[in-house]
Amino acid sequence: MTSPIPATSLMPARTGGKILIDQLIAQGVERITCVPGESYLAALDAMHGCPIDVLVCRAEGGAAMMAEAYGKLTGRPGVCFVTRGPGATNASPGVHIAMQDSTPMILFIGQVGRDMREREAFQEVDYKAVFGTMCKWVVEIDRADRIPELVARAFHVAMQGRPGPVVIALPEDMLVEPASVADAPRVDPTLGWPAPADLERLAGLLGQARAPIAVIGGSGWSAAACAQFAAFAERFGLPVATTFRRTSLFDALHPNYAGELGIGPDARLKKRLLDADLVLLVGGRFGEMPSSSYTILEVPCPRQALVHVHPGAEEIGRVYQPVLGIQASPQSFCAALADLPAPLQQRTALVETAHRDYLDWSETARQLPGEFQYGEAMVWLRERLPRDAVVCNGAGNYAGWIHRHYRYRDFATQLAPTCGSMGYGVPAAILAKRHYPERMVVGFAGDGCFLMNGQDFATAVQYNIAVILIVIDNGRLGTIRMHQDREYPGRAVATQLQNPDFADYARAFGGHGERVVRTAEFAPAFERALASGKPAILHCLLDARAQSHAKDGPA
Repeated sequence: MTSPIPATSLMPARTGGKILIDQLIAQGVERITCVPGESYLAALDAMHGCPIDVLVCRAEGGAAMMAEAYGKLTGRPGVCFVTRGPGATNASPGVHIAMQDSTPMILFIGQVGRDMREREAFQEVDYKAVFGTMCKWVVEIDRADRIPELVARAFHVAMQGRPGPVVIALPEDMLVEPASVADAPRVDPTLGWPAPADLERLAGLLGQARAPIAVIGGSGWSAAACAQFAAFAERFGLPVATTFRRTSLFDALHPNYAGELGIGPDARLKKRLLDADLVLLVGGRFGEMPSSSYTILEVPCPRQALVHVHPGAEEIGRVYQPVLGIQASPQSFCAALADLPAPLQQRTALVETAHRDYLDWSETARQLPGEFQYGEAMVWLRERLPRDAVVCNGAGNYAGWIHRHYRYRDFATQLAPTCGSMGYGVPAAILAKRHYPERMVVGFAGDGCFLMNGQDFATAVQYNIAVILIVIDNGRLGTIRMHQDREYPGRAVATQLQNPDFADYARAFGGHGERVVRTAEFAPAFERALASGKPAILHCLLDARAQSHAKDGPA
């Protein structure tokens, strides 16, 4: 009796590079960011003529941040390809952002041939050692026939539980190795659901609470989940705060919105958390920034009764011991909330006061030294931009005015690193505009922040990605200088910057550039930049003394 012929042996052989790109197509990958390298030429060749949009970037850091931004926008892993050694280490900031921001992302790295490993061959790196502490999983694919298996697993790991980055190393000779293997099917994450008994207990805790507050953050949300949570907050009379740089999870003009727990939050919001008898924390970790350096909730046992809902079992009880821990994704948890019976008390006054305090805190821009009033420009943008506009920023004092005065209305309209990485706003904005060409996308950067990834303005010009970048130039690394002036007055070191004319910079690349010195010049310059249809930079000159009005944002 003859043995049956394995189904895979009847399939045509493909190179590892072709198998790899076919897996990305099967997973529904829409675009890839990359900096090409000879270590993964076979994969690059397989991209030729494929339906995936391939964006070549000017540096690996920007390419990785673009992939991370895609993960934030869509909930599916952003995909980035870089070459071995320096290419990989240059991409590490994007991986670190994805880990701390809980963003699904997959970084593919070329690797030396399998016969050269462990010799410190040209640009050889042990990726498990380098990336093991800053991502969810690191794997090196040593056989072409295992590519479908391991890529499918990578998509699961990136999206399930607490989302995060995966790093996959690709030996150069493996990518040219032929194999006969079937493609893996599209992966969708398996989401944890709340137990009925836990929901019943949550309803009881909320019903007994005198001054509860909800805090939402993290990743794994959807537009539907945000709407479901808003409806739940209305029924239960809950003020809702968002964590640092997760503001677009809740409509800022919704009557239950209480504000952002970011750096230097409104003192009234912080007091509301301190005085609460119940805190419902959904999706987020309540790390150093939203917790005001772990002072709002005591570690390990908060004074407030804490209900912590998080998709990762390892996160519940990691820092704070809750009275009720629920392992569930934000989407599944919010879908289950519709079945909870509303309590008898509505806490109308509590909700109305919280929202009124937020509006009061965010409404009026404080007067700054100098001719350009940055806060007034932000207030103008708040009224000018459509509610589906995507607003992006990196890190620095300049971001504080965005967080205070701009009001995010819709889901996935904010791209900003909760880990505080500089250089993020430019690549994030470019990716967002590439993904949503019909929407307005505005990216903010300080003068120091911009020049960390400003070279990718060339990427925007090359692909005609008509993003508007606003560079706030105070001639210094403002956040660090602020801390220096406070801790070591009169001894500033390494924080002064000499900058180019960023408007000329934009024009030199083939984009639109304008210089803004006075507040009245901002709105007309913005409209001209929008009308140009080109990638644009508005170079806004902020008086250096304005940093004294900031505490990582406006006081």
